[in-house]
Amino acid sequence: MRQRTLSPIAAAVFTGMLLLAGCSDQEQAQGQNQQQQQQTVGVVTLKPQNVDLNVTLPGRATAYRTAEVRPQVGGILQAQLFTEGSDVEQGQSLYQIDPANYEADVASAKASVAQANATLSAANARFSRFEGLLAEKAVSQQEFDEAEASYLQAQAQLKVAEAELERAELNLGYTKVYAPISGRIGRSMLTEGALVSVGQAQALATIHQLDPIYVDVQQASEAYLQLQRAIANGQVTTDADNQPRVRLFANGSDQVIAEGKLLFNEVTVDPSTSTITLRAQFDNPDRAILPGMYVTAEVDTGALQNALLAPQAGVTRDPRGRAVALVVNGEGEVEQRYLEVDGTSGDSWIVRDGLSEGDKVIVEGLQKVQPGAKVQTEEVK
Repeated sequence: MRQRTLSPIAAAVFTGMLLLAGCSDQEQAQGQNQQQQQQTVGVVTLKPQNVDLNVTLPGRATAYRTAEVRPQVGGILQAQLFTEGSDVEQGQSLYQIDPANYEADVASAKASVAQANATLSAANARFSRFEGLLAEKAVSQQEFDEAEASYLQAQAQLKVAEAELERAELNLGYTKVYAPISGRIGRSMLTEGALVSVGQAQALATIHQLDPIYVDVQQASEAYLQLQRAIANGQVTTDADNQPRVRLFANGSDQVIAEGKLLFNEVTVDPSTSTITLRAQFDNPDRAILPGMYVTAEVDTGALQNALLAPQAGVTRDPRGRAVALVVNGEGEVEQRYLEVDGTSGDSWIVRDGLSEGDKVIVEGLQKVQPGAKVQTEEVK
């Protein structure tokens, strides 16, 4: 078989075609590279600023005061004098216990007081008479001493009788059961005809004071200590009264239902959850917050000085959950940065590490660029 050879003219033509194809591919690659270099991305240039800090915590409402209504004397309940679920005032009569036995005790005690008064009067007259007779040597010293002792004994018996009368009157007064505090009373646990006794396990009813009302929220102890360290070294500043304000939201809602103040922090950490309890107080005139209700509280914790805020639109997460941002450096190239963040402020992350003042964070066009690419920037307002 003979090997075919190209003529000189055909070889020249073929070589020219190859050169043209190579030039076309090179020009296309250069064009694509130029197009990538000219890609424009939207950036935000970071500037230090002071940021109001707050933390959102779950909580549960608890009554400002709670009092169990209990009998102080035993007997049969004659009447319930309130409406269940209504508001009652301190000192309002709630129950009436059968007073018959206690009225009889008062009458008996009054008779004892009268008897003691009569005895004292006779003893006093005898003692006074013997004082005069003793001066005239008409009675012996022993007779005078006996008269004096009888007088003093009659005085003591009168005091005992008066004390018994006071006790009987107190017990008679206790047959009316009064509200110990003002607030909303719940259901009555016993009805008319029930036998009550002093020290019984079951309360007659319970009163909750709902205005104002407390909300107890839980915060991780490490977050609390980190905030205290930031305040101590001056990174975070607080108001002069150092009494943080608190906003309250119903669970699942972004509507503020009450605004109050933080009262105190627990001094111990719950070993089972590693949290501390913060107690806040709120006005509750409409009784919109009820004891036991789960709520969300937003607590102002101060102002962070010279913080860097990275827009959330420019921060993503890698498969390991690390915060990542793309930054345009001074040469116009895209760099990838790993960030450490401390919560959010509005629509931005508070950056603790990974970014610096003046960094240009890409917030628009992230999907069109890769680290190392040359880009043009346009500041996003």
